[in-house]
Amino acid sequence: MPELPEVEVVRAGLAPAAVGSRIRAVDVLDDRALTRHSAGAADFVARLEGRVFTAAARRGKFLWLPLDIADTALIAHLGMSGQLLLRTPDAPAERHERVRMHLEHPQHGDLVIVFADQRTFGSLAVDSLVPDAGSLIPSQVTHIARDPLDPSFDDRAFIESVRRRSSAIKRVLLDQAIVSGIGNIYADESLWAARIHPETSSHHLTRAAVRRLLVEVRAVLEKALAEGGTSFDAQYVNVNGQAGYFAHSLNAYGRGGKPCPRCGTPIRRVAFTNRSSHFCPRCQRLRAAASPAPRPEGDEMPVSAS
Repeated sequence: MPELPEVEVVRAGLAPAAVGSRIRAVDVLDDRALTRHSAGAADFVARLEGRVFTAAARRGKFLWLPLDIADTALIAHLGMSGQLLLRTPDAPAERHERVRMHLEHPQHGDLVIVFADQRTFGSLAVDSLVPDAGSLIPSQVTHIARDPLDPSFDDRAFIESVRRRSSAIKRVLLDQAIVSGIGNIYADESLWAARIHPETSSHHLTRAAVRRLLVEVRAVLEKALAEGGTSFDAQYVNVNGQAGYFAHSLNAYGRGGKPCPRCGTPIRRVAFTNRSSHFCPRCQRLRAAASPAPRPEGDEMPVSAS
């Protein structure tokens, strides 16, 4: 699933073309792309056509484009394989195209935003914006915590929240109600960088350890963002259809059986819910006070996405 860096790359790519554009027409080619818009396709189209995008925002894995009608926005969640692509009006239909929005920008002229989604787990919707600590966010995003790259992220509150919990630290990092935008890939990479075993109980971590982990989370996310995100296949692309290259910088995720870049010990891959965790058994030792490590799966080929 696209994580914070991939979604931010899309948001930043959309902003110059979308902000200030008037929506001339909307074509809904597959109603499954509107599962978050309960009022249906006709209402979705009616609430967008003629409106103007005024900004481009994101929280965690959600992005939204506020409209010039009070407290309303187009919201997008990319799911497992969703793509928002910028195209010219005469461009051929995309494979797995679900929604096409025809725009008129005051400087760039006619443009098209295409929502394509192979696995149909992503969705678009028109949602109301509600107050949230001095800003406005879609009502569907109110349960999502701020992400570590948000200027208003509260480091102290995060550290104390982590230390109050008894869950494994990786589970805490993936809990979008505690901290958003961190998926399986970046959790593994951050824990490797901080030398913390993914099954370490959160309440056994010192404040200094959680603070160090937060530093590494930010460093990993910023590096991934600079490199366009992580793309294992053609599904995770920017608005121009180009893949990111952070996959070449991975130290733990997807490297089961390969030597740890730090100490040379083979990286272990173990079962983690319906996914996998990757860690170095030497650099990231599981302390005696923590929970037992999960059962090893062996060194299978890496999965394609978190």
